[in-house]
Amino acid sequence: MNKITAAITAVGAYVPDYVLSNQVLETMVDTNDEWITSRTGIKERRILKDKDKGTSFLAIKAAQDLLQKSGTKPEDIDMVLLATATPDMPVAATAVYVATQIGAVNAFAYDLQAACSSFLYGMSTAAAYIQSGRYKKVLLVGADKMSSIIDYTDRATCIIFGDGAGAVLFEPNEEGYGLQDEYLRSDGIGREYLKIDAGGSILPASEETVANKQHYVFQDGKTVFKYAVSNMADVSEKIMSRNNLSHDDVDWLIAHQANKRIIDATASRMNLDDSKVLVNIEKYGNTTSATLPLLLSDYEHQFKKGDNLVFASFGGGFTWGSIYLKWAYDKK
Repeated sequence: MNKITAAITAVGAYVPDYVLSNQVLETMVDTNDEWITSRTGIKERRILKDKDKGTSFLAIKAAQDLLQKSGTKPEDIDMVLLATATPDMPVAATAVYVATQIGAVNAFAYDLQAACSSFLYGMSTAAAYIQSGRYKKVLLVGADKMSSIIDYTDRATCIIFGDGAGAVLFEPNEEGYGLQDEYLRSDGIGREYLKIDAGGSILPASEETVANKQHYVFQDGKTVFKYAVSNMADVSEKIMSRNNLSHDDVDWLIAHQANKRIIDATASRMNLDDSKVLVNIEKYGNTTSATLPLLLSDYEHQFKKGDNLVFASFGGGFTWGSIYLKWAYDKK
């Protein structure tokens, strides 16, 4: 019997209809299109305007897109993992509600939170469950309603983030395709540089925390940028080195879409041609847990069976890492 690997066999995605362009942001805060584009690569981002809908709405839509396109029966799914930094509510896992709403009645579900690395870590988790031989179909969804935690008077953060969701299905593979290797890292030094101060056990919500806007994302942009550039590049180079991959062997770089300059620095360290570097940050901004699966959805038609994909991400905490995966199918 051949070794079981965990392969991605289907992809789905969803982004809200409302487009928040740089031109609209110019009317909200002291910024302009040229400044945003030159520093981030972002031209627009999608926003879920309905205040009664949360991250679960995005996740459900992405999961349903995957199920419809792949013909997968929801009752055949064994497990639902939701990678997110913006759950619908504390305590009650959003993944459980998502699984119920899509009809995954035989699945168990839970949330996974590692900031912008949540989906990458989720890939590792989903693959481990598949490789154990215990489960056959694991649905991994990355979804975030970042607009729910952004202060739209803070030009340092409001220009960056958007809302969206993507989903992938992991299944066993005996042909050698799927997840080949991973190099995942974390360092608590990053705790103070990218965070939300209030709402947790250290600083519970109060009138004072709300008045002080402590429930919005705070980011020390320069510090986060510095760590992201060096660490994403380091792990990507590491995963290539220990798998004997040259730049010619890598078909696609699937990098977290936080900043175009970070993506470019990672690609440069890997010595990759621009044609192999997948980018959609100009359309969606940083959707946190959704950036990687949205890239897969947007470019799925270009992937060929056997293609070598290198994933890389960096998030608050700090969390970061790289995964090497062989693509398992040709898009029909």
